Parts: sequence; structure tokens; C-alpha cells
Amino acid sequence: MNVYITAGTLDFLKKIESKYPNEHMAAMLNENGAILLHETNSQTVFNEPRKYEVLESYGQLAKKGFVVMNNISVTDEGRPLFEHQFKQHTKAIVNTKGLTALRLLRPLSSNPYIVMTIWEHETLYQKWLGTNSILDQLKANFDGPQKIFTSAPYVSKYTIAGDSSS
Repeated sequence: MNVYITAGTLDFLKKIESKYPNEHMAAMLNENGAILLHETNSQTVFNEPRKYEVLESYGQLAKKGFVVMNNISVTDEGRPLFEHQFKQHTKAIVNTKGLTALRLLRPLSSNPYIVMTIWEHETLYQKWLGTNSILDQLKANFDGPQKIFTSAPYVSKYTIAGDSSS
């Protein structure tokens, strides 16, 4: 399974999404603009997307929700360790109240990895964040002599731009 991400205006991205109703796509919006995510086992319909392989998957993409993307740049040497440690944490995360989907996305052509979580509402994410942080948990496991991160991780938050009829 692969995920492809492209950016554009929300109107343009919603037109692409509606043109391919049988594809798993989700248009997302934040204060910086809009992106369209395409999850598929085949080729994407996007011209020049960012490309990712799905390493861990829980739940389905929905047409509503609050999306948190933890962007984590990892050294080539650190990738196996990062992926192993994240897979260990997945088991604890997927049973969280309000979490509807999770994806660990390995970049196919560059950095960063994306740890994407989708929540029913932002308030449920904030409640979970008060007691947990994916980044803090992962950092705690990598505080040894081996430095696997190439830069500071950052978080992008989006709201899924669902159908206007819903």
C-alpha cells in the first residue's frame, strides 16, 4: 500500500477527489493551505506527488476528522531502528479513544517519515496528547549514543474537508 500527497487549492483538490469516487482519497485543510491524500495499491492519479510506503496501518480513511502528521526526519542508518521502535508503540496507540486511523509512512524519495493519526475530534486528540506524545515516546527510546534524527521533528494539523452535504 502506498500513500501519495499533493497540494493545491481546496476547490481544485476536491474536484480531483470527486472525479475518482472509487479511490481512497481525503482532502485536508489547515491555516497554510490544502492537501489531498491518496491511498492505493496501484498508481496515483497525481502528477507530482510526495510518495510514501505504508509500513503500519490501522483504521480506514474517512471523510471527516482531525488529522495530525508528525514529520520525523531519520538518518538512513537509523531507519530500521526507528521503524522497529514505532511498530512497538503502535499497539498501545491504536486502542486510544477517538483514534479512527493511523499510518506510518516511509518516504520513497526523501525525508521525512510521517506518523499520521486521524481523530474523531480535535478535543479527543488534545486529551490523549495530555498523557502521551508519539514524539516524546520515540525520543525516549533514542536517547542513546546513536543519533538517528537529522533535524527536529515538526507537527502539521489538518481538518478533513468532508462532503459539503454532510
